Amino acid sequence: MSVELHYQTLVELATLLDTGRLSSVELTAAIIARTKAVDARVRAFNSFDEADALAQAAASDARRAAGQGRGPLEGIPVGFKDVISVAGQPLTASSKMLANFVSPYDATVTTRLKNAGAVCWGRLNLDEFAMGSSTENSAFQPTRNPWDLTRVPGGSSGGSAAALAAGEAVVTLGSDTGGSIRQPAALCGVVGLKPTYGLVSRYGLIAFASSLDQIGPFARTVEDAAILLGALAGHDERDSTSVKVELPDYRAGLGRRQAPWRLGIPKEYFGAGLDPEVAAAVEKAIAYYRGMGCEIKEVSLPHTEYGVGVYYIIATAECSSNLARYDGIRYGHRAQDAHDAVDIYFKSRAEGFGAEVKRRIILGTYVLSSGYYDAYYLRAQKVRTLIRQDFLNAYQEVDALLTPTSPTPAFKAGEKADPLAMYLCDVYTIGVNLAGLPALSVPCGFSSGGLPIGLQLIGQPFREAQLLAIAHAYEQAHDWHQKHPSL
Repeated sequence: MSVELHYQTLVELATLLDTGRLSSVELTAAIIARTKAVDARVRAFNSFDEADALAQAAASDARRAAGQGRGPLEGIPVGFKDVISVAGQPLTASSKMLANFVSPYDATVTTRLKNAGAVCWGRLNLDEFAMGSSTENSAFQPTRNPWDLTRVPGGSSGGSAAALAAGEAVVTLGSDTGGSIRQPAALCGVVGLKPTYGLVSRYGLIAFASSLDQIGPFARTVEDAAILLGALAGHDERDSTSVKVELPDYRAGLGRRQAPWRLGIPKEYFGAGLDPEVAAAVEKAIAYYRGMGCEIKEVSLPHTEYGVGVYYIIATAECSSNLARYDGIRYGHRAQDAHDAVDIYFKSRAEGFGAEVKRRIILGTYVLSSGYYDAYYLRAQKVRTLIRQDFLNAYQEVDALLTPTSPTPAFKAGEKADPLAMYLCDVYTIGVNLAGLPALSVPCGFSSGGLPIGLQLIGQPFREAQLLAIAHAYEQAHDWHQKHPSL
């Protein structure tokens, strides 16, 4: 085969499986072999069960032989960020607090992927409880960027992006609270999609910030992402924030000629702090759309400057509330030398949580406290409404927005020790979560140092089909997605 098996796309592999030129057991064995060969350097996985993956693959081959194949995901190994429940597998959130926890049930997305015939493959590393932008906050190990092992893969879904870029999975799942799918996708040179809030069920996802979190796909191509989204999306009665909407065929929508689109360029996203090489790559992508006849229009999102502050008030407030359940009593880490219930609470949480999680719990508890709730949390919610309205106003004039995904390519491990410097990595992505919008990152070039650069496309609520079509048009005219790191 011209491309190594572990770097073939989901579409290519599904064709090989359908025609009998490849079995799921052979594919899964190849992915396992690749993981064993490179993961000691990349460190994308927290754990994986080789025998279980091969058993799932054998069951898939048996279904296919019996004429009971379930579609393009049948027999495909899918990696899971270690905050998404898979029954019988570890569920650690990369935290000492849950180091020995095994999930007793499947997340809704897990059930849907199993129903589609996918092989649930491994637990992928992340910043502890999804809090971070570099996957350096994991309690177990830092993940490295496959393009340069001295650099970070982004975060918090760094394991999901790095595993895909390194050929350790065919597609992967992540979660996105403020850019945690899109930013690592950009830094690792893959496609990452954050769906509209409410499109994909959060049942079985360990909560960080419940009004911001969304599960979404990482893939090699936009078409692969469309296939995976089709399997994930849909209403779920077990998730009170799940929305009932009619679901289009996302993959079929890629082939329908919809251009020229009206595309907006938010002027606030091209100012100070943007790396010149990132700016140049994004400008070339914009020029491509202009050349294909799209109307390119500058728009304004005037409340963008408040996004980081608003996000780190709302997200930390919700994190403080969600993480209160980890108390050393019900489940999770329990201190061994505690003398009474209060001592258990204090020592278990002190030992179980890492520095960044503690920082956010403290900040969130403060902004929710008596005398400060109105000054911070309530005011942040009001500005959040203004940020969402900025986007909706822009969509009166354009179909989607084009921006950089990350202000810089991947940075060196340890380079951003200052928490504020790390928080600013999310400056172009957090507004999407505050507004509940869909957005994706697609590769659009490389820096002079050979590091991937991502283009972010931000769409209208529940208009993922259009967003994917716009990204697909760009991807088909370029070969960035066909380049792979040499590990």
